[in-house]
Amino acid sequence: MILQEAYRFACNTLENIYDTREAANIANMVMEHITGLNRMDRLLHNQTTLTALQQQQLHEYTSLLCRHTPVQYVLQQAWFYNIPFFVNKHVLIPRPETEELVNWIIQDEKNKPGLAPTRILDIGTGSGCIAVSLKKNLPAAEIHALDVSSGALEVARKNAEQQEVLIHFHETDILQPEKASYLPAFDIIVSNPPYIPLKDKAEMHANVLEHEPFLALFVNDNNPLLFYHTIANFAKSHLKRNGALYLELYETMGRAATGLFLSAGFQQILLKKDMQGKDRMLKVERI
Repeated sequence: MILQEAYRFACNTLENIYDTREAANIANMVMEHITGLNRMDRLLHNQTTLTALQQQQLHEYTSLLCRHTPVQYVLQQAWFYNIPFFVNKHVLIPRPETEELVNWIIQDEKNKPGLAPTRILDIGTGSGCIAVSLKKNLPAAEIHALDVSSGALEVARKNAEQQEVLIHFHETDILQPEKASYLPAFDIIVSNPPYIPLKDKAEMHANVLEHEPFLALFVNDNNPLLFYHTIANFAKSHLKRNGALYLELYETMGRAATGLFLSAGFQQILLKKDMQGKDRMLKVERI
């Protein structure tokens, strides 16, 4: 099988479950991963024959994809903030909305007067995409990251090692604050916690429901702001004066989350829309 045939095979197979455009995008990702050649190089060498191993990988990957396995899990790689991250079933696939949250922190830090080092905590680090991206772009910062999942922390540690950055990892359940009481005070606390109500589960795609970790996605309908309430209380003792919380939100919870932090005694609160115009990010400052 030559490159041209392999690409067409991948497209035709994936069009059984994806529209033509998405099938082509995924096929390109698969072909680049298998061959190490970008799209232009493959066009220039489209008569090159795949090795037996490459053909085997092509069939394995397309088979998994046709069972709705996300391409990032199939290839075990997801790009976030221009950095390749290892991902598997233990962690969420990084999303563009979270990149916007990370960019907000980086820009705020770069515009801050003075050169004092910043201590940052990432709550629910998952793949480590937030913590690692912050360390890569704010190398003077001291970064801590916690997660309740040992499997997620194994992935996060691998990503920190691959990107050659020092992150202080903690296996801790933030919903049991006494277990995190040993942590120091932070200038910044950031989190993309579970926030999707169970009642909205029916609206989720199969590739998310059947493959991404349930624990990192959903909260009970009777307490959808559980993690924000916990983080607000944690911040009272672990966020420095003039420090800030940066949080990702469910698009329908902006007003409720704002009210929660006001009730908790925080006064400087900024609700920010993402590129799609949805209320998805919150910055809470401690005066």
